[in-house]
Amino acid sequence: MPYTIVTDSSCNLTEATIDECELEILPLIFFVDGEQYQSYLKGEKTDLKQFYTMMRDGKVVTTSLPILTESEKVFRGILDAGNDVLYLGFSSGLSGTYEATDLLLKELSKSYPDRTILSVDTLAASGGQGLLVWYAAQKKKEGATIEEVRDWVEANKSKLAHWFTVDDLMFLFRGGRVSRSSAWAGTLLNIKPVLHVDDEGHLIPMEKVRGRKKSIQGLLNHMKQTADEPVSEQTVFITHGDCLEDAEYLADLIRKEFGTKDIRINYVDPVIGAHSGPGTLALFFLASSKN
Repeated sequence: MPYTIVTDSSCNLTEATIDECELEILPLIFFVDGEQYQSYLKGEKTDLKQFYTMMRDGKVVTTSLPILTESEKVFRGILDAGNDVLYLGFSSGLSGTYEATDLLLKELSKSYPDRTILSVDTLAASGGQGLLVWYAAQKKKEGATIEEVRDWVEANKSKLAHWFTVDDLMFLFRGGRVSRSSAWAGTLLNIKPVLHVDDEGHLIPMEKVRGRKKSIQGLLNHMKQTADEPVSEQTVFITHGDCLEDAEYLADLIRKEFGTKDIRINYVDPVIGAHSGPGTLALFFLASSKN
């Protein structure tokens, strides 16, 4: 039976990759000064540079769960067209999106009792979720069944390493990730945190360094310590909050260190960017463990 891989816009994949992988994307919701937006519209290019400019200008950005009636339309369209569904969802450690969508799929399964409808909590976010989905799509192209792809994702999601740094701790404070005092002290002392997503899908501060260049070097150092070999043959994702020069600098460091050829760079979407802020820089790769 043919099947479709579905994921959330928090995967931060480019439109070209979405098309290449034949994915369906469920758009998450965000608000700028109370006005609602979808974080992904198929075929429409969103000016994310403008979004981050609004954040720098002090616009209030909040987020919400997906509109489940819209998600239901997407799933019913797939099922009515004769395809089964494999949903690979945004980390339950960071959002209620997976839980809400999984409940929706359980309800839909009652209407389609002869169909296979599977879901996986990826415990991943941003390019980490995207990279895991990309690998799943490659398995599908190689002829793996829906169950085989589901099993591969379950077996390997703990190896998808996420390493982040941010430029302004105040956005993490607003998102409840650090205390006000830590945010103010870090800003005054030019302290930049290095964070990662742990095996339960939570964003965890790991270390603090002084200065942007050292924080970027910190991302590379963690790649050296944990990445599976050979790194040169891996596909590596980098996402950024409107700091393309820093993303390209990190990519150059990785090429020089490992000889990695396939490095893909894209923006952090507004739903994640609303909490991490402009200047977010994130690195994703397969590792011996996430830590």
